[in-house]
Amino acid sequence: MDEKFAALGEAMPRLLDGVLITLELTVLGALAAFAIAVVLGLAAAHPSKAARIPARIIIEFFRGTSLVVQLFFLFYVLPLLGVNLSPVLVGIIGLGLNYGAYGAEVVRGSINAVPAGQWEATTALSLGPVKRMYRVIFPQAWALMIPSLSNLLIHLMKGTAIVSFITIADLTYHLDQLKRVTDTVFAYGLVGLLSYFVLALVLTFLMDRLERGAKRKLGQGIKLTKVLSPTPGTGALAGERR
Repeated sequence: MDEKFAALGEAMPRLLDGVLITLELTVLGALAAFAIAVVLGLAAAHPSKAARIPARIIIEFFRGTSLVVQLFFLFYVLPLLGVNLSPVLVGIIGLGLNYGAYGAEVVRGSINAVPAGQWEATTALSLGPVKRMYRVIFPQAWALMIPSLSNLLIHLMKGTAIVSFITIADLTYHLDQLKRVTDTVFAYGLVGLLSYFVLALVLTFLMDRLERGAKRKLGQGIKLTKVLSPTPGTGALAGERR
């Protein structure tokens, strides 16, 4: 066991580099996925068939095909067509398209879940379609979609392990190198599981804070000042009634 931990200490700088690559792919892939999800989700929820049908086709195509196949297409087939992309950019685009298609359904469903009374209120106020969406509907849908987007973000982070197949030296790649000098149980069963678990825990915490902030802006949830008040029971009930 001492030899394994000695090998881990020697490999630690490379593992940290792999963690940084994994975080880069996660953050940039998540930003790309969110942008794609919003565009496709809004189009899929649009009453016009001209916007809705193309969006549905794109969503179903990227949800219905494997992320591995998509990455291999971007990395190996596009160069044959004269389009050369760096491995990291291929990873970001592949993750963005795949998880953006799943996120689009979350966006569409959350927008449709906003109570009808809110839509009617925007009509009564004579708000245009754009102002109606970003001033009233989307802020409420945003609070609804965060839990599902949080799950997708964790899946995306774990999905970055696939990019090692397209020559990206991410965390999984360096874990495989560590396995060559130790063993599978130590490299993947101990170091790998703990590393991905910690990353997932951090992302979950950040998304939980984001959800709390979104709900507070809508006047929902319990404020920290009420929880810490001398009469927390009363404060909690007041927070729930808001």
